[in-house]
Amino acid sequence: MIRLFINGLSGSAGGGLTYLRNAIPQFAAVPEVQVTVALPTGIGHEFRAFTNVDVLEMQMSVARRFWFEEFRLSELLQQTHADVLLSAGNFALRKSPVPQILLSRNSIYTSADFSRDLLSRREYRMWLDTRVRGVLAKQSIRWADVTIAPTEAFASELRCWTGVQVRAIHHGFDRDAFTRNSGPLPEHVAEKIESAQGSLKLIFVSHYNYYRNLETLLRALPLLRKRLEGRSVRLFLTCRLRAGENPGAYNPESAQRLIKNLGVSGMVVELGAVPYDQVHRLYSCADVYVTPAYTETFAHPLVEAMSTGIPVIASDIAVHREICEDAARYFPPFSPELLTERIVEVATSPETARQIAAAGLARAQHFSWKRHVASIVGIAAELTKSANPALTARSESTKIEIVA
Repeated sequence: MIRLFINGLSGSAGGGLTYLRNAIPQFAAVPEVQVTVALPTGIGHEFRAFTNVDVLEMQMSVARRFWFEEFRLSELLQQTHADVLLSAGNFALRKSPVPQILLSRNSIYTSADFSRDLLSRREYRMWLDTRVRGVLAKQSIRWADVTIAPTEAFASELRCWTGVQVRAIHHGFDRDAFTRNSGPLPEHVAEKIESAQGSLKLIFVSHYNYYRNLETLLRALPLLRKRLEGRSVRLFLTCRLRAGENPGAYNPESAQRLIKNLGVSGMVVELGAVPYDQVHRLYSCADVYVTPAYTETFAHPLVEAMSTGIPVIASDIAVHREICEDAARYFPPFSPELLTERIVEVATSPETARQIAAAGLARAQHFSWKRHVASIVGIAAELTKSANPALTARSESTKIEIVA
């Protein structure tokens, strides 16, 4: 039996929350693992039904979380008799009393484009905060016994950044779990989609932040309107471009101004946040999934979109190439002109759209949360064995066959 402590306190939104929602049930399905997980208040109820998962919910600010992780977490690890700590939020515990696996999955600390973007927006405080956090993230990779990145592209970036060995283990996907909720979309969302019947429906799944590069997509809209004259275009966003309505400190004011200046207000549909278990229905209502992100570490929506059978158009960065391979059309991240070309290619050629969609359905099957968790458990078993050779027999019993 391996007693695994998961520090998931940073998983309150975006990819972090997606990771916890999908990985914890898979950890719970491994009989040789007993899990204790620390979570932000509000999501613990999703995991309380699992008999081998103990949930600790905590409501705390970023500063208080830092204090907890530095001064209280070590005590909790000892109290829960943890064998291995899984730090799921980019930052490791310094001098962990047990072997530690770090999940590093935030590329803004290594992205030169993100730094330039912040400076161009005069976000000097955020730029400084990112630099400081970057120092801590780099040190965390050195503190951890094993660091895992969700793609080989990002793992390579981290190796160059730190000089430390980093393993690459793809995040997973479970189509059955993703599509389990067969209920309808919220009424206000369904009405907005219904009102766009006959339009080319583009979808962009993300809360608003700078590195997802929404502005490039917005700049493509008037070009599309001109190229697809006679056919309306609607861009659906799963966020609202209003201050205070998105996680983090990202200010959507520039996107609001851009929409107004470009004259595309009627083309942009702000749906707001859609419950995760209903997002699959949103993809199914769209014609094309588009992401212009200039930095990523995995990009869950790409796999989600591919699994629902809609064509994907993605910015040409190494992570997107690794995730989609030939199941997408690519464009330079800051070129609305070439993004427009790719969308027009798909919108005007049903055969091209079918080919991309079919390749996406096949590609999505390569990702598995079961395999991901099996790999993590295997590493935990190795660390447990190395930390206490007397536990060799116990760690041998945790070996799991990774099934495709």
